[in-house]
Amino acid sequence: MKTRDVARSVILVAIAVALSPFFIPVGITKCFPAQHMVNVLAAVMLGPAYAVGIALVAGVIRNVMGLGTILAFPGGMIGALLAGLAYRMTKNMYAAGLGEIVGTGLLGSLASVWIIGPLFIGKSMALVTLMVAFSVSTLGGTIIGLIALHLLRKAKVWEP
Repeated sequence: MKTRDVARSVILVAIAVALSPFFIPVGITKCFPAQHMVNVLAAVMLGPAYAVGIALVAGVIRNVMGLGTILAFPGGMIGALLAGLAYRMTKNMYAAGLGEIVGTGLLGSLASVWIIGPLFIGKSMALVTLMVAFSVSTLGGTIIGLIALHLLRKAKVWEP
């Protein structure tokens, strides 16, 4: 593990948690565009393992603080994983953005409805409602993340 990568991870977790008061409430869930922005940044700058770890730690902290729900885990972690894998395979940050959107908007919402809802919440959830909510959240966060990557590259803070 590189010290610089760990430091970047800590900063990204802090950003995700600090921006967590800005969410979109949809039924029993809270959608966090900031987490999806962080997922894209982490996936591109650090890779899939770090991105998933950052999403996990940020989700735990948000839940402990009462700022998140258990749905943070499938949405955030699956999106982070697919974003990281897409970037690793293509070296294209737009592919990472697409991975985040598919991972969260489609697979994260499916995992929430089929696994998290029945097993951990004890109730069924409307797939269309969660899919729309997760997709809106991840689309906004992904766009912000891609803009941030462009700005970081332009400022020579990050090089692909």
